[in-house]
Amino acid sequence: MPSGCHAFHEIFLHINWHCDGDQPLITAAIESHLHGFIEEYCRKLPAVHFKRIGGTETHVHLVVQVEPTVCPSEFIGKVKGASSHEMNPLAGERFLQWQRGYGVVSFARRNLPAVIRYVDRQREHHGEGTVNDVLEQMGTE
Repeated sequence: MPSGCHAFHEIFLHINWHCDGDQPLITAAIESHLHGFIEEYCRKLPAVHFKRIGGTETHVHLVVQVEPTVCPSEFIGKVKGASSHEMNPLAGERFLQWQRGYGVVSFARRNLPAVIRYVDRQREHHGEGTVNDVLEQMGTE
């Protein structure tokens, strides 16, 4: 258990969000930088414990463990905002915009290896049509 909070907690979250219009904006040229930025951003937050990031050209999947002080909607909004702010000067003004919604699913520690495998194999799952409907859900406007 991470030690920043004085309460027992095991809060694991799988989060996903899409590029605006579900456009394939996360090209091979920017994917590594984008994912690296999001990982580093999460690692700098004292109540967020990064586990994995992945996705495809159209969306991002993020796995974290959070302390009870973290409000998922605020955290996700900050990650999305910071990542587009970081990437846009590199690729052109307002190049990377995110859709308004997102999906967030909590899961048990025992499922962490399976969720990480799922995130690691995003291109395979989408290519073969073997996506997990629960982990691919996303809120819309």
